[in-house]
Order: sequence, then structure tokens, then C-alpha cells
Amino acid sequence: MANSPQAKKRARQTERRTEVNKARRSRIRTFLRSVEEAITSGDSAVAKDALKSAQPELMRGVSKGVMHKNTAARKMSRLASRVKALG
Repeated sequence: MANSPQAKKRARQTERRTEVNKARRSRIRTFLRSVEEAITSGDSAVAKDALKSAQPELMRGVSKGVMHKNTAARKMSRLASRVKALG
């Protein structure tokens, strides 16, 4: 367990940051799930809209440090190609 005041403070900050990051990651996954569901339903227009709304959310995760830039780019690329194959 943390003993020094600085270590105790860092532990508190880590707890808060972890909660924020969990919420962000969950939000990103929700947007990705909506794209996946639109793809499986086969509706091209809905899938394109879902992809458009998911992209800024993914990139926000990158800028906030929740996800690596290449990971987000890979996910966007794969989703975009699947959406493109629909229509």
C-alpha cells in the first residue's frame, strides 16, 4: 500500500482516471457495436451513418489516451471496408 503522501495522491488520481477511461472505452465499444449491428442487418444507409458517428468517438479515444492511434485506424479501416461491401 502507498505510504508517502505523494504515493497516496497518485493512487487516488489513478482510481479517478481509471473510471474515466472505463467510461470512454465503454462508449467507444457501444458506437462500434452499433456499426456492427447495422452491418449484420444489411442496411447500407444505417451502417454508413453509424460509421460516421463512430469515427470521431474512436479518434477522441486516441486523443485522450484510451486507445492507440494505429488500433483506432485499423478498426476504422476494417469497418469502412465492410460497410463499403454492403452498398
